[in-house]
Amino acid sequence: MNAKLNDALRLEIDELVTIAERLSRDAARADSNLGPERIEELSAIASRGGQLILRLYGSQSQYQKNLQKVLDTKYFTIMHSNYFGHVSELVGILKGIQHDIKSGMLSDFRRLLQAEIFADFLEMAEYLLNEGYKDAAAVLLGAVLEDSLRKLAVGRGVPTATANGKPLTIDPLNIALAKNGAYNPLVQKQITTWANLRNDAAHGHFSNYDADQVKQMLLFVQKFCLDYLQ
Repeated sequence: MNAKLNDALRLEIDELVTIAERLSRDAARADSNLGPERIEELSAIASRGGQLILRLYGSQSQYQKNLQKVLDTKYFTIMHSNYFGHVSELVGILKGIQHDIKSGMLSDFRRLLQAEIFADFLEMAEYLLNEGYKDAAAVLLGAVLEDSLRKLAVGRGVPTATANGKPLTIDPLNIALAKNGAYNPLVQKQITTWANLRNDAAHGHFSNYDADQVKQMLLFVQKFCLDYLQ
């Protein structure tokens, strides 16, 4: 995960946890319902936390289900010493997210998800190749390779776009990553070879390569994803 983004997430979740803990403690000691300002705090942290959950985990995650259960609490805005369990539950949810971010589990989860997505595309490319569609397979493999390089670059803090914001393609990404020490010159040379094959496929130069070469490209991309994106 990008370092700046991770820092921003840490700041956001730390602030949400701090506010939620204070609100929970105050509610537990309150003889009567906390007033409008505290209700505003509760609404704000629930909304901010909900937005964070959707962005980080998606709408079907356990965190989202737990949050929805809290939001469905009858008399959600009531908070006093006899009615504050829903606030404490919200604290627990936010602390769970805080743990994921600080421990690196969120990054690990995303890497696993990316690996699953890449595996699906690689299986699709293999199917196309086996069915005789070498050109479509080559284009798909090139896309997977380019995206893999981009994700590797992000993880190592290597720029993935030009000064004017145009995304870098395989060749410049390959050069930048090799200079960064992400992999050795042999791997760099192999990537250049497969980038050329992808370009031939994308521009209709289908006679410049054969199915066996696309199969070798498939094996390389599979190994590259295993070696550098785990």
